[in-house]
This record gives sequence, C-alpha cells and structure tokens, in this order.
Amino acid sequence: MFLKELPVRFRRQHVIGNYIVDFYCSEKNIAIEIDGSQHYMEKGANKDEVRTEFLNACGVRVLRYSNADINERFSEVCEDIYNKIIIDKD
Repeated sequence: MFLKELPVRFRRQHVIGNYIVDFYCSEKNIAIEIDGSQHYMEKGANKDEVRTEFLNACGVRVLRYSNADINERFSEVCEDIYNKIIIDKD
C-alpha cells in the first residue's frame, strides 16, 4: 500500500531480461527487492550479486530490503524508499 501512495507508479513482478523484480518504477528506473532468508546464504547472495550487476548494467538501481526489515522496521523502510525515490537522497 505504501508504494501505491507515492506519486510514481510501481509495477509488481516486472520482467527485466531474464529476471523478475518484486517492484519496478520505470519513471525512476528503480527496482525494489524484498529478500527472504535464502538470499543471505552464500548461493543466494552470489545469485543476487550477479542479478544486481545485470540490472545495474541495464541502468536499473536496485533497492534491497529483507523480510525482517519489512516486518520489524516497516516505517524506516518506507522512509528510506521515499528518500531514495522522491527526494533522491542516498
């Protein structure tokens, strides 16, 4: 719901190359990925690194948040997304 309230449009499950990103904003060329625990194991982390490099090469900035971040720090995640997308502040 948070993303729907922003003045830019996000698409869910958007295809970029051979990858499907969780959320994508074409206006800002930003993908948001929500990572489960498998992403923090060596194999998952390596795949994510390759994926992020590909997306970056396509001009897509990738914002990653863990499921734990979403569940335990939702307001901080929303603030971070807002700052990076609307205010364009790293």
